[in-house]
Amino acid sequence: MGLGNPGERYRLTRHNLGFWVVEELSRRWGIPLSRRLGGGLLGLGRPGGKRVGLFLPLTYMNLSGSAVQKAVAHLALSPGDLLVIHDDLDLEAGRLRMRPGGSSAGHRGVESIIAALGTEAFPRLRIGIGRPPEGVDPAEYVLMPMDEEEVRSFRPVVERAADGCAMLLDRDLDATMGWVNSVYAPPG
Repeated sequence: MGLGNPGERYRLTRHNLGFWVVEELSRRWGIPLSRRLGGGLLGLGRPGGKRVGLFLPLTYMNLSGSAVQKAVAHLALSPGDLLVIHDDLDLEAGRLRMRPGGSSAGHRGVESIIAALGTEAFPRLRIGIGRPPEGVDPAEYVLMPMDEEEVRSFRPVVERAADGCAMLLDRDLDATMGWVNSVYAPPG
């Protein structure tokens, strides 16, 4: 499940990197995100013979929990079956961190999911975007459109994040975390 905000206005913002990763997986695996479900877009497929669901909540970021909860219920998943992909201000730009669960660390989309599911026990893949420049409000920073150079610089980061997601099809979470958390190349 990739977190982001719907609409063209937000498409190229740092807050939408979770969407970018799910869209990359949709492209790689030939799984169209064409089915409307509980306030989001769902795609189902079987890459490598494994059942996979890709989901983009179309609620705004801070309200993601309701859409995620509906998708989890509809697909009869447990929270541990999820991988929530989202941006993170507290990670250096381009750094990836996968974790089995934990607090929201102030990310309101993740807070919304925790509240809706009633648990922090779901895996996440965090994509570092770094802190904003001096004098720029973090809430504005995550929603500012990136320029062409920054968009290009994040493409390899999104591809590495998608590689990590794909790795989960063949490896357990611990092995995947080991790879994802150790591979780093700054964007650019």
